[in-house]
Amino acid sequence: MQHFIGTYECKADTKGRIMLPVALKKQLAQNLAEQFVLKRAVFNSCLELYPIKEWEAMMEKVNQLNRFNKKNNDFIRRFTAGVRLVEVDATGRLLIPKDLVTHAGISKETVISSAVNILEIWDKDRYEEAINEATIDFGALAEDVMGDKDGDQIS
Repeated sequence: MQHFIGTYECKADTKGRIMLPVALKKQLAQNLAEQFVLKRAVFNSCLELYPIKEWEAMMEKVNQLNRFNKKNNDFIRRFTAGVRLVEVDATGRLLIPKDLVTHAGISKETVISSAVNILEIWDKDRYEEAINEATIDFGALAEDVMGDKDGDQIS
């Protein structure tokens, strides 16, 4: 499993193409010849870019769900809504389909942000709003997510 690092500001052109920054292309070098999967994010108004191997691993988990359970079927339908296979072209550009540009509200100014093993693609203003939301105490969130039941840090 590959882990990505960094947050990058980019520009989208009128056709929805984003030039990937050099530092990000270096991290993606082993994946550039392969396809990627681009989809709507579950919790935010952004897009998620999966290297194909990461997507296949995710689909193995999803495929284990019992499709005779309505909640599972509803989840699968919504999780895969708008999913597209995409490629990075020879010049290092990623073309985002119009419906996904609209969904994420992507304008000219964009942000590509690492999210462990996938990348998130945001409209810059929406990204700043999501990062700056004061409704969550990040310290308490970190403790809830990363601390074990005894309050010790997970290693």
